[in-house]
Amino acid sequence: MPNIAYVNGQFSPLEQATISIEDRGFQFGDGVYEVVRTYGGIPFRLYDHLARLESSARAVSIPVPLSRTDWEALIREGVQRSNYAACMVYIQLTRGAAPRAHLFPSPAKPTVVMTFREIPETGGALGQQGVSVVTLPDLRWGRCSVKSLNLLANVLAKQEASDAGAKEAILVKDGLVTEGCSSNVCLVRDGTIITPPLSDQLLAGVTRAVVLELARKAGIVVDEREVPQEELTQADELFLIGTTIEVLPVAALNGVPVGGRTPGPVTRTVSEAFHRCILSETGQG
Repeated sequence: MPNIAYVNGQFSPLEQATISIEDRGFQFGDGVYEVVRTYGGIPFRLYDHLARLESSARAVSIPVPLSRTDWEALIREGVQRSNYAACMVYIQLTRGAAPRAHLFPSPAKPTVVMTFREIPETGGALGQQGVSVVTLPDLRWGRCSVKSLNLLANVLAKQEASDAGAKEAILVKDGLVTEGCSSNVCLVRDGTIITPPLSDQLLAGVTRAVVLELARKAGIVVDEREVPQEELTQADELFLIGTTIEVLPVAALNGVPVGGRTPGPVTRTVSEAFHRCILSETGQG
């Protein structure tokens, strides 16, 4: 089955897709993006992702050239063309191609790019054994609530974590936990889920919102507050949340085991609730 691309109105095999070398996403990182996951060929929480894409675009004054109905139709067509049941849909919106200059081109003609790739099923060994993470300084810009293409600091931190044998880096700014390079972070103490509150320092994760809602419905107390770095070492459980990783337990922090068994009971409860939610919302339950 082929990986598929969509560029400005045209679908093609991924390896044949091209953009202009003058595209501002390529030259400046002047754009925003979104990632949607499908289950059984059905996009999960698609409108939540599209709302966040629109919010990011508004924050950096990039016109959104498609309605949500148009986005949905194109995404469903791309998924159908790829024929992947479990598909990662990457959406990128840039300010378009123009002679290189820092000022916005006028008028802007945004570039729309989407790719459709198969994604391995999550869970399995990682979901049972957990992963290792490290803490690193958060060196990103001050608007992390915008899902911007400017990911160099994330890339460097992710590579540093990988070089240390870890799956993810938990980022720390002024002594407080913000998020992972590509995930939100939750810890559990005495049965309560604790996670940093939404702010410009972290992304409003779609999966984060779903998981916290499900936790509250299950009677688990959720405390959204500032998390000092040292509190991570006091956690009974630690887990990461994201579109591609779902709910991923952490077994070790900076080489030190976290809590007791992995996954812990709260992590397991919210993970199972999340999977039931997926099955229900994608018509597989």
